[in-house]
Amino acid sequence: MTDKFAAALLAKDVLLADGATGTNLFNMGLQSGDAPELWNTDEPQNITKLYQGSVDAGSDLFLTNTFGGNASRLKLHDAQGRVAELNRVGAELGRDVADKCDRDVLVAGSVGPTGDIMEPVGELSHALAVEMFHEQADALKAGGVDVLWLETISAPEEFRAAAEAFKLADLPWVGTMSFDTAGRTMMGVTSAEMARLVEEFDMPPLAYGANCGTGASDILRTVLGFAAQGFERPIISKGNAGIPKYVDGHIHYDGTPELMAEYAVLARDAGAKIIGGCCGTMPNHLEKMREALDTRPRGDRPALEKIVEVLGPFSSANDGTEAGSEAAASDRRSRRGRRRS
Repeated sequence: MTDKFAAALLAKDVLLADGATGTNLFNMGLQSGDAPELWNTDEPQNITKLYQGSVDAGSDLFLTNTFGGNASRLKLHDAQGRVAELNRVGAELGRDVADKCDRDVLVAGSVGPTGDIMEPVGELSHALAVEMFHEQADALKAGGVDVLWLETISAPEEFRAAAEAFKLADLPWVGTMSFDTAGRTMMGVTSAEMARLVEEFDMPPLAYGANCGTGASDILRTVLGFAAQGFERPIISKGNAGIPKYVDGHIHYDGTPELMAEYAVLARDAGAKIIGGCCGTMPNHLEKMREALDTRPRGDRPALEKIVEVLGPFSSANDGTEAGSEAAASDRRSRRGRRRS
């Protein structure tokens, strides 16, 4: 269990991850406001269909339907006492799909944020965050995941708590943050700061990177920010299928399969080792991404101008890594913390 993910990183040039969880489940009938994790036991055939869709499209790994499977998030649905059950079953369904495949496919245990703000700005303590992440990680381990996959984190404090919990669970892990605020996370972290953060841990992630965010162009600029730091740790890029638009009462992502194929190739050339899609990414997107990664040769690391030319404009003028901006942001966060404490 503990060696499969590391072996896959060494064996393959690029790993293709999966696509969206929510988008695909909404298309199967999940209603807005419902907890997807409850479908692990209530609609297991749909969760199996979700996993199988990624595998059939060519993914080397897929994430379990456990993103909101911690006690804090499940409490919103009076299910905080079902953390162990829902995570274990979500992982077991994935294990069954992977084990029946005629090629090696990895099962990644999805772990999302708690939904609470951590001290000193908020009220969630480090100890309680570790406890919640540890409970979820142990359940995913019991269900047979190959690796833990922390995603959509915005605060370094929450990232640290998860890292400590995963060490307690004794499972390899990877982690991504969401850079959705002018190239920073909601809590102000830049790509350069995250690249340095992951090197601090006693048990660092096997890979790190970005997921979700604003659009395909923005996440590639973030990937370039990671690569520019010079660390050799594998980089993850899991971007949305274009930009969300509200059409006929529903959220629709405008990224075509052809655009996501271009994104996948540019992500690889920018330095990403693990490439997938996030919101809006369907199996037909993944099929084109798989084809492009398999048939198109590597190119030079793309310039920002090339990314804009192929995928469209960035959502902000810069990503916060320009000279002097990180020090200023760090000072602002420090002063904000002092005011709240």
